[in-house]
Amino acid sequence: MTVSPSSSAQAAREALAVRLTHLRKDAGLTGKELFARCGWHPAKTTRIQKGDAPPSDTDIRTWCSVCGADDQAGDLIATARAVDSMYLEWRRLHQGGMRKVQQDWNTLHERTRVCRVYVSNVPPGFFQTPGFATAVMEQITTFQGTPNDVAEAVAARIARSRFLYEGGHRYVVLMEESVLRYRTAGLEAMRGQLRHLLTVMPLFSVSLGIIPFTAQRTVWPLEAFYLHDDVQAVVETLTAEIKVKQPREVADYARAFAGLAEMAVYGDAARALIHDAIDALE
Repeated sequence: MTVSPSSSAQAAREALAVRLTHLRKDAGLTGKELFARCGWHPAKTTRIQKGDAPPSDTDIRTWCSVCGADDQAGDLIATARAVDSMYLEWRRLHQGGMRKVQQDWNTLHERTRVCRVYVSNVPPGFFQTPGFATAVMEQITTFQGTPNDVAEAVAARIARSRFLYEGGHRYVVLMEESVLRYRTAGLEAMRGQLRHLLTVMPLFSVSLGIIPFTAQRTVWPLEAFYLHDDVQAVVETLTAEIKVKQPREVADYARAFAGLAEMAVYGDAARALIHDAIDALE
């Protein structure tokens, strides 16, 4: 498992390693005695105790058995699985295609009252048109080499836009001007996508701010992230989806969002940037 760039995931992994180390010490075993009884290479025990390698379910059961702590195996396995779910590689998530991931996102959005979103590359999924979503998902599928179920995945992604029109949901979105300018799709798809942004801007559920290229930066451009009710941040990197739940880190993302919001323009000024981007398409 790739080491997560999120300290939340790494901290949770290290906490699990500490619990396993305490079990060994409580059993009066040295590291050498533990790996000998488990039948492992010494390096494996070291990596697990340092939090450098995630233990499998079998590893945890074996560790607990050797330490005379079989009753703790179930809880430790559940903890390990929770840690594993914090950092999920896209190739792993998309190993059967992208449709299921899009449906899972819809479930999360359904229970989110206020979603604050920052993007620096493409519009968030709930703002995307079918043509634009198709172009982006085809690029992702080609890059990752995962099964192509783009048509089904696009349908699931577009279904998310219903939350813009249903009561009880609020979307506060910040976009870098680059999102308007990057030619992520063909010209017609780009025009359609930019015009769609103008269509959703007046919705009661939507607040859209755009950070101009000319803005004086107080917060540098970041990776895309979604804040769900100040309880969880979902961060999207090139290789993985990271779920941040540690309150201190969630607060950091909220603080970053507030700083980015101060640099953005809204209303007529934001619409002018979108119109300029449409006019620039040749």
